[in-house]
Amino acid sequence: MRSLWLLLGLGLLALCQVQASEEIDDLADLGDDDLSDIDENEEEYLRLLEEKAKIKDVERENEIANKLASVRHNLINPVVEVDPCETMPCGAGRICQMKDNETPECVCIPECPDELDTRRHVCTNANETWSSDCAVYQQRCWCDSGDERCTNPDNAHMHIDYLGACHEPRVCTEEDMKDFPRRMRDWLFNVMRDLAERDELTEHYMQMELEAETNHSRRWSNAAVWKWCDLDGDTDRSVSRHELFPIRAPLVSLEHCIAPFLESCDSNNDHRITLVEWGACLELDADDLIERCDEVQRSQPHLLG
Repeated sequence: MRSLWLLLGLGLLALCQVQASEEIDDLADLGDDDLSDIDENEEEYLRLLEEKAKIKDVERENEIANKLASVRHNLINPVVEVDPCETMPCGAGRICQMKDNETPECVCIPECPDELDTRRHVCTNANETWSSDCAVYQQRCWCDSGDERCTNPDNAHMHIDYLGACHEPRVCTEEDMKDFPRRMRDWLFNVMRDLAERDELTEHYMQMELEAETNHSRRWSNAAVWKWCDLDGDTDRSVSRHELFPIRAPLVSLEHCIAPFLESCDSNNDHRITLVEWGACLELDADDLIERCDEVQRSQPHLLG
């Protein structure tokens, strides 16, 4: 019991010492005139202490409010470091890297994974089987950039013809080729209709498909513009042979004329197909396709450059 009272006494003594220390600090902040007033009037002394305490409380509240405002601002407007490579498209066979930690640049893929599964094999337009699409794109990049690892300069224009190992292609006869534009137009429209039924088209393309259903004069042109815009991934108003892959690869095993047909579309042999060349291949009016394409650009400018 005596020890308990001793502890309480020591606690009260420490509290008195803290209060006394605070009062001494407050007195130290006062001037000589203020001290003389304290001697004369104890109430005035207490009033001054109360005012100083209020001022300190206000200052402390303002400091806390400023800190809270700063935290709130950082939460609402966080500082996000943007990776320059995230906004720099490099295309197949290339990746983005920082040069000297300052400038983003596209470089050839340094290495491709070893593919042991034969189902990953692809066949190129040179009728050569490669282990994977990555290997094809890497080789094309090396040849395009003059890298010493390029095995054949012609590989700069190499592209994937179809998935799987190469096989002996069927011969596309002259009669088959003559009828192919019609079959191609029908196939494009049927694919567009199927996507519309599954609600997998954008709103503008849905309207184009509906127009094609009700206006047969628009059936083929609308489908042709939709697929061409869909293939033009880099929105440069022309479709590269690489960009033709999604339409070429699945059809090679079904349509033996698809490869020579697409080759014939590139009338100037610059490895790209313009909308005019696309229309000529499908035996459609080029002016009508351009008009349709302009409508797409006005309604969805992010789709075309």
